[in-house]
Amino acid sequence: MSGIVRIRLAAITAAALAAACGGGARSAGSHAPAPLVADSTAAAVAAPGAESLAVVAARAAQDSAADQRVLDSLHGPPRVADTLQTHPVTTPPVKGEEVEREAVRLFGAEGRTAIGAAAPAEPTFDIDVSSFATNRRVLEYLEFFQVDARDRFEIWLSRLGRYQGMIRERLRAKGLPEDLLYLTLIESGLSNTAVSRAKAVGMWQFMATTGRLYGLTVDPWVDERRDPFKATEAAVNYLADLRQRLGSVYLAAAAYNAGVGRIERGIDRLPGETDSVDDHTFFQLSDRRYLRRETRDYVPKLIAASLIAKQPDRYGFAVEPLPPLTFDEITVPDATGLDVLARLADTTVAALLELNPQFVRGVTPPGRSVVVRVPRGHGTLVAERFDSLAVTDRITFVDHYVARGQTLSEIAKRYHVNVGLIESANPRLRAHALRVGQRIIVPMSGRVVPASAWSVPPEPRYRRVSSTDASAGRHRVRSGETASGIARRYGVSLTALLNYNGLTMGSLLRAGDVLKIPQRCEATC
Repeated sequence: MSGIVRIRLAAITAAALAAACGGGARSAGSHAPAPLVADSTAAAVAAPGAESLAVVAARAAQDSAADQRVLDSLHGPPRVADTLQTHPVTTPPVKGEEVEREAVRLFGAEGRTAIGAAAPAEPTFDIDVSSFATNRRVLEYLEFFQVDARDRFEIWLSRLGRYQGMIRERLRAKGLPEDLLYLTLIESGLSNTAVSRAKAVGMWQFMATTGRLYGLTVDPWVDERRDPFKATEAAVNYLADLRQRLGSVYLAAAAYNAGVGRIERGIDRLPGETDSVDDHTFFQLSDRRYLRRETRDYVPKLIAASLIAKQPDRYGFAVEPLPPLTFDEITVPDATGLDVLARLADTTVAALLELNPQFVRGVTPPGRSVVVRVPRGHGTLVAERFDSLAVTDRITFVDHYVARGQTLSEIAKRYHVNVGLIESANPRLRAHALRVGQRIIVPMSGRVVPASAWSVPPEPRYRRVSSTDASAGRHRVRSGETASGIARRYGVSLTALLNYNGLTMGSLLRAGDVLKIPQRCEATC
């Protein structure tokens, strides 16, 4: 075997990951490995090569959109004022518990034995759940996850099986509570392709700047914020830095959501000595509304998600955990399509995309060696097949992003293909109405992609809302702008604007912040 493709059989075994799982969560190690499929609940495993990258990517995008709708609804309109007051509320028992309770009431301890029931084991947590489990907002999110978000939350719980062993192991290595794992539930639903409205990406929802700061590659070809293994490493390091700086797990979690500066400014506003802080400090900040509404709810969401994840049956969830990912790693030296590698590995495109979500264009980057994961036990086979693969067979398609002034004939000439071939691959393409930044699929099977032909996706652009726009929109704060001035510009009341964004009169606006603008009816009705 030549040195073109270097194998690293750095496989992560299901048994090792299952052994790392703890704290009462259902172990995934007891399940036989299942075929790797996309996270979509209805994803069927097709024969290798039966589906194109575009089809699989479109299905994954639909799955991510379903996740995002639920995640966005976590930031609903404010309810009554936050409070530290707690209310003792008993979790509604499932039917089995009702039967057991009735048996014990009628026949004492013997009743439990008669129905073959054992006393339910109480889960253990390494974050402080018990002190705040009856906080009003925790109870509201418990209800939300069980009712409003039930179907999607059940999918998220099943995804825990994929990653929880790996995440717990890395949290443990950093001396962090392993139950911080459940941040992934409220950040992304454990979706590697999640993209928030603020352009945070991946399972751990990193912004590009923070991701790069913690060693993640973010470029037009590779976005390691989508890589569950590398993103977890970065997130764990970030959380460790935040806890060391703030001295509290819950304050670190809040800072992960809002930024450490906001949390420190809130602590400075608290009365009395602020030298000693702990998890209760977060609820003090929340009670005084020193934090934005989303951040005030962040820890209650974490606690609610943790309670359910540790004992899903008790909350009425029937969860079948997905098995942990197991894989070999190979090094690919130049641009190669994931669909081609899937064929070499005798697996599906969906399976390879799930193992390698960081390759955002479905192709490894040109002129650069990268590590690619393939299903466990297939590394040597893929390496051997790759060595004998013709250069012209490495790429089946490329994606081209239209530049200003480009025509379809120019694009075809650039890739040495004819216009008809491009049109057949893009049925809805209007050749005389190309848009700048538009993505066009260019078939390349049997051809070498010229090095100069690769195009780069356009940078995301933010729409500037005009002063006459009466519909709901967003406004990016510019230097010197005030909340009152922005409210006047859009014809809404200052109170409505602040409430809609979870702000107070004392909140500090910074250039670059994005404010949601309420409908005028919402501001006055």
